[in-house]
Amino acid sequence: MDKQQTKDALMAAIMAEVEFRHRTFIPNDKLTAQIEKMAEWLTKEHRKFGILLCGKCGNGKSTMVKALQQLLNILGIRNEYTNRYYGMQIISAKEINALVSKDYANLARLARTDMLAIDDLGTEPLEVLNYGNVMSPIIDLLTQRYEEQLFTIITTNLTPDMIRKVYGERIADRLCEMTEIVVFDNDSYRRNNTI
Repeated sequence: MDKQQTKDALMAAIMAEVEFRHRTFIPNDKLTAQIEKMAEWLTKEHRKFGILLCGKCGNGKSTMVKALQQLLNILGIRNEYTNRYYGMQIISAKEINALVSKDYANLARLARTDMLAIDDLGTEPLEVLNYGNVMSPIIDLLTQRYEEQLFTIITTNLTPDMIRKVYGERIADRLCEMTEIVVFDNDSYRRNNTI
């Protein structure tokens, strides 16, 4: 797909996601600019292997990720090495932390999956106590995905400066290298039930 086809497909996928939630889809200039940046990143050669969607609450970051997930499902793109279809799992940062004690094998699998979207980074506790061991699941997961250069999308209400303060210089620096930042600076859609 070229950039224009990708933009059109993303717009249609977002419209479908919004309508699935029984909301009214109303396109606007900020959404169009966000889709433009996403489409450019998805269709150009670059060194970054992730996207960081940051902005205030309720302004379409998670909707964008869910729309991209549905678009991948519809397109049915095969991985040339495994011959399986690409898919993207979406999981919240809080759910990742819960996997430490509930399903560590699934956490290890998530760290290696081809495409992963982490929703609401910054809502989880930084550390988790598991059988007396202090663990930092999000930091460990992001570190592994950085080292293996695996496609990662992150949504957060934190600014890049806040990420640096919360997660430290090392993670912030790695996120800067691995992700294209798309800022969602529009108001919340939840207040008026439109997007």
